[in-house]
Parts: sequence; C-alpha cells; structure tokens
Amino acid sequence: MLLLDYLQHRRDCRLKQAERARLIASLPPPYHDPLTASDKEALTQPIENLVASVHAGGTATALSVLRTYGKLALKAHARTNCLTEILLPSAESWLSSPPDPHGSGGINLKGPLAGVPVSLKDTVVVGGYDTTVGYSSFTGPGHRAAADGPMVRLLKDAGAVPYVKTNLPITLLSFESTNDVWGRTRNPHNPDYSPGGSTGGESALLALGGRIGIGSDVAGSVRVPAHFAGCYSIRCSTGRWPKSGIATSMPGQEGVPSVYSPMARTLGDLTYFARAVLGAMRPWTYDHTVHPLPWRGEVEAEFADPARKLRVGVLRTDGVVDPSPACARALRMAEDALRRQGCDVVDVRGAPDMYHGLRLASLLLNADGCQMFESFRRPGEWLDPGAAQMRRLAALWAPFRYLYYLWVKYVRRDPVWAGLVRHWRPHSAFENWKLVSQRELYRAAWFEWWNEQGLDVIIAPPNATPAVPHDGMHDAVSSCGYTFLFNLLDYSAGVLPVTHVDRALDQLPASFNLKKLNGVARGAYKHYDAERMHGLPVGVQVVGRRLEEEKVLAVMKRLEDALGDDKYQLMSLDDLD
Repeated sequence: MLLLDYLQHRRDCRLKQAERARLIASLPPPYHDPLTASDKEALTQPIENLVASVHAGGTATALSVLRTYGKLALKAHARTNCLTEILLPSAESWLSSPPDPHGSGGINLKGPLAGVPVSLKDTVVVGGYDTTVGYSSFTGPGHRAAADGPMVRLLKDAGAVPYVKTNLPITLLSFESTNDVWGRTRNPHNPDYSPGGSTGGESALLALGGRIGIGSDVAGSVRVPAHFAGCYSIRCSTGRWPKSGIATSMPGQEGVPSVYSPMARTLGDLTYFARAVLGAMRPWTYDHTVHPLPWRGEVEAEFADPARKLRVGVLRTDGVVDPSPACARALRMAEDALRRQGCDVVDVRGAPDMYHGLRLASLLLNADGCQMFESFRRPGEWLDPGAAQMRRLAALWAPFRYLYYLWVKYVRRDPVWAGLVRHWRPHSAFENWKLVSQRELYRAAWFEWWNEQGLDVIIAPPNATPAVPHDGMHDAVSSCGYTFLFNLLDYSAGVLPVTHVDRALDQLPASFNLKKLNGVARGAYKHYDAERMHGLPVGVQVVGRRLEEEKVLAVMKRLEDALGDDKYQLMSLDDLD
C-alpha cells in the first residue's frame, strides 16, 4: 500500500509539471516574444495610469496589458521556477466574458482595478484549477473547485485579472518555497538562495517585474519574502482582508490565525491596491470573515502629512537572535532617515518578553503536534527540513523528549532552545484553551505597554538575516521571532526593501563566536555569510497596532521618501532580456 501511494505521488507530480510545461508551450507567440520598449513602459507606469488606460481602451487594452505581464511572468518563471498554475488562457476569455457573481465568469473592466494583473498564491481557489498547497494529494480533477472563491470573485468584480498562481512550501511553514509537485523556487538575486516563504513564488515574480500579488501570513509569510527578494508587503490584521475561498495545510488552526494580505513591486502599487479593495470593493459583502471597516482615508492622510511628528520605537533585538550586520545596518538607515524627517525616534525598552511570545506562538500554531499538515502528505513525499524537524520533535516519546530537554538545558547550557522544545507535542483541548488564555494576557500586556510608550509605530528587522540558502530552514526554523510576534499580537505590519547586503560593510566582527549563541541564534547565523550574500535585498518592518493598515502604509511611504537617494533600487527589467 505504501509503495502504491508513493508511486501515485510520483505520477501526480510528473503530471502536474508536464501539464504546466505543455500549457506554457501552447501559449500564442506574444507570450514568448522578448520584452519590447513599450512592454517595459507598461510594466513601469503607475498603477492609476494603467487603470485609466484600460477604462479608456476596454478589452483590447486589457488584453495587451495581460499579454505583457504574461510574457514577463514566463521569463521570471524560467529564471526562478516561481509559477504553478498558468491562468493566462482563461484570463483572456474572462476579459471578453460578462461578470458572473456566482461562478467563474468575466471581469468588470469599469472597476477600480481595471486590467491590473494580479498573481495569486497557489492556495487561492480559482474555478477549474488545482489548489495544491504543494501536496500531490490535492491534485487532479476531483480536487478542482467548480467556481472561483470569494477572493477571486472580488478581484474580477474590481476589474483585476488573475493571471498566474505562484509557488510555496509544502506545509506553508517555511521561509523557503519548495515541494515535490512544483519544485524549488529560487531567489532572483542569487539562485543559491530562497526568495522566502511561504509566499516565495510571489516575491520572486514581483521582484522581477510583476505588479500585484496576494499571499498569506501566519508567521511572516508575506513579510519575509518581501525582505528576502526585495518587494513590498503588508500583513493585515485578522478580519481586514478576505480569506474565504482558500486551501491550507492546517485547516482549523486558530491559535495564531493566518491572514491573507497583498504584496507588490512598488509601495505605490501596494497602497493603491489596498485602498481599492478595502475602500471601493466593500470586501465584507464577499466574505463573512471581513469586518465592515472601509478604508479610512483620513487616517492615511494624517500619518502621511510630514507635519505630523511621529513617535517611532526602534526594536533592535527580539532578545533571542540579534539582527545580523546587514539587517542592523538597514535598521539604522531607516532610523537615521526618520530622524532627519523630524520624527521622535526612541529605543523599544521594557516591552513584554518577546521570547515568551515566540514560545507561546510556536505552541499555539502547532498545538496538534504537526498532525494536520502531515495528514495530507503521501508516503515518500518531500518535506521541508524545518517542518520535518518540528514533526520529529513532536512525535518523540514523552520520556525521550524530556531527556532531550534536560540535555539541551543542562549539558548544552541552552535554555532558549530547551524552552522551545520542552512542550513541543500534541496538546489536549484543555491545554490549548490555557494557551489561548495566555495569548490574551500577553496581548493585553502589549496593549498596556504601547499605551504607556505613546508610540505611533515600531520599526524592526523583518528577520535576523537576509535570505537563507536552500534547505537552510533545517537550522533556521525557529528564527522567526521578528515577524511571528506580530502575528501573535495581530498587529498590522509592513515590509519595504531598504538596501542590499554589502560584502565590505556587513561582515561579522572578528570576535564573533557561533558556538556561544543559543540554539535558535546559532541556526540563523550558521548560514550568514556577507561575501556569499552580497547583493541580496535587506528590508525593514514597520509595525502598527491592530487594524492600522492605513497608518502603516502611510508611514512606510514617509520612510521611503526620507531615505532619499538611499532609496532601494528595484531590479531592472533589463535583467530579463
């Protein structure tokens, strides 16, 4: 039986990859031609200009835009293996079909996002296509939804054009994007490195010229890819962005709820898109999980005004893994830029224990002992090395786990790693309720602390290091505190790229000793090498409180403007020629 299941797994993976290759090869010539000067102009014009041109030109203009972005996506895929399902033939038909609110109909080219190509994480349900989540067991006609999910219906009604789906890691619990079904996605800046995860296919495509993407985030999954690959994202609070009509590796997990959120190549695109979806489209009429909270333009305007003096907290460390030289330098650049703008910039001091937050979030996220994500995996199916490590620890016989905990704490003298693995196991409903109660107490402590500090936002590293090399999550699996903390708190948090790793500026000091670090930090720093990482993007995270997306995006814009000549330079479209 196991052998038959494994053979079926291999057949299904071959079928999906062959199907993708066949579909790409069958696309008409315009999708395979080189990028022209007019293509590059279309790819770089402001999003509002693109929408206006489609409003004026209708289907013919929208089709031209689609073919330009489809052409770019195929070139990005050839370089990074970022795509899963190719929606382009369907997208062409949607452009000439009437909208259908109950099915998989056409696109409203009078909407606020008319003609805007939008790429989707593979988890988003599109009628007639697989939603694999990287599992071979989710492939095939029996798993295909007959109609679009609510998120895709909303996008089409807004005029947006879903045109490709993008790669992710099996389990969704990794800052890499690899699985047996679709293969490994590579960082466009350096093919030896990950573009992030779990929304890594999106970040690779956006870095290379894509326009807008939608991903999910449960521990940093839209923010870390933006940091690793050099694009923009915001993690919305629960209930702000639609999330119905998706597939997941962990249905029922609500200890640290996953949220869907937008990503973009530019900050202007990200803000325009968020404003259109949350304002004009009234997403709560499509999805019962969304709060009826329209876009608050007055909040955006207040915090975008340079005359509004900001009080900004700088989170220099999460107390578990200090940021690497490259990430610390990016944070200093952001801090200096905000000071030049007249902001009141202060160190984050006295905040509730962030290590406790990491430990609590980890137990809540995997309170099932990794059983749910493992239940979908077929015998012999590849598993991300970080997720595999979590599964092995959770499956240990309790006495063995306790002995391992004692060895780590008292022999290796590493209380940080010991504390994380001490209770890493399946929890009963009673135990899980107690964890949720602790979560609420922790959130309340942060609420009171923030009130006392009078902060507008916090700036922080998105991760302790830049991108990890492939399979590096085996060691760095628990180094996620800089993003995971704000999932636990349910805060709005965005990431913008600030600089690149510099082999001369970002070397570790001569006194650095890997062996003296705790287990989490040691796993992160094991792969830090400024020489090999030279040129990789480095971002900064801007954090507001719950449901403060307008404020966060406005402050991100002020920060980017304040950087001036030091503003991050996007990858050139000429790199795809």
